[in-house]
Amino acid sequence: MRGIRPSLSWLLIFVPASLLAEALHQPLWVFVTTAIALVPLAGLIGQATDQLAIRVGPQLGGLLNATFGNLTELIVGVLLVGAGEFQVVKATLVGSIIGNLLLVLGASFFVGGLRHGEQRFSTRAVGVHIASLVVAVGALGIPAVANVSGRLTASRAEATSLGVAATLILLYCSALVFTQVTHAHLFRSAEGVREAGWSARRAAGVLLVAAVIVGIESELLVSSLHPALSVLQLSPLFVGLILIPIIGNAAEHSSAVLFAMRNQLDLTLEIAVGSSSQVALFVAPVLVFISLGLNRPMDFLFTGYEIGAMAVATVIVSLLSRDGHSNWLEGLQLIGVYAIIALAVFFI
Repeated sequence: MRGIRPSLSWLLIFVPASLLAEALHQPLWVFVTTAIALVPLAGLIGQATDQLAIRVGPQLGGLLNATFGNLTELIVGVLLVGAGEFQVVKATLVGSIIGNLLLVLGASFFVGGLRHGEQRFSTRAVGVHIASLVVAVGALGIPAVANVSGRLTASRAEATSLGVAATLILLYCSALVFTQVTHAHLFRSAEGVREAGWSARRAAGVLLVAAVIVGIESELLVSSLHPALSVLQLSPLFVGLILIPIIGNAAEHSSAVLFAMRNQLDLTLEIAVGSSSQVALFVAPVLVFISLGLNRPMDFLFTGYEIGAMAVATVIVSLLSRDGHSNWLEGLQLIGVYAIIALAVFFI
């Protein structure tokens, strides 16, 4: 993200390690090494996007960050859809939302609170993201509630999912206009004018190469998923809800915590809450339309546990963000809720 990003480049050694594990037909080690390799690759995509965003100005730069902010999750999601792993895909989407809201924001509040006591942030800016999340979670939950009656046939479920997806994308585009054009002043941080450290050609090249390698590594991850889970004795739901979101967002998560340590909590919230709303309003709906193109239609029928987890996370963050202040206790409470969710899904 903007300003700082921890160096995780040394983890790129796991890219050739994953290729070696694949050549040796070791699915468990393929799964482990590709999972680790995705961490620095996601960081490179974010860094390259940020460098391009600096050069094109605040409005177009904001659009670039919004578009490519979850590129790693989108690539992994597309490959999971292509493999027919719909349970893992939907769990990953939910995991990205609750991971950002509970784990990332909680760690940021906790660390920032220990260092600075009490921190302040803009309630108007975070309120827009929270409102978008409430709408998105409600929209994602309605098809599941309708399906409880048993009246949604497969064709009707598909039609409902497409309608919900199209509506959420429209709302996402409207939110982009609001945050980047008509009300951009609400979302400008006081970090000053920044200079790009990379040339535009270098940034575009890194973005392209990193995206291609993410595609290769994601393919290896998906192909080794079930053999590895059999050995590790983990459920696909746990991997989708907990492991994959942490892997795909590790670099971004580190940036959010470091911003909180620097008492720049508005940027922390932009990363955590903004990324969650992007997943709910853009990434999830786009995957529905991509699934149609792959002739593997995916519905929006999330489980009750997934809907409940998203709703709980959204409500808690909404309540804690009302006063525009945060402290270490609130951070610990968010982390605690995430730990409870992870523990419960581990035994499902």
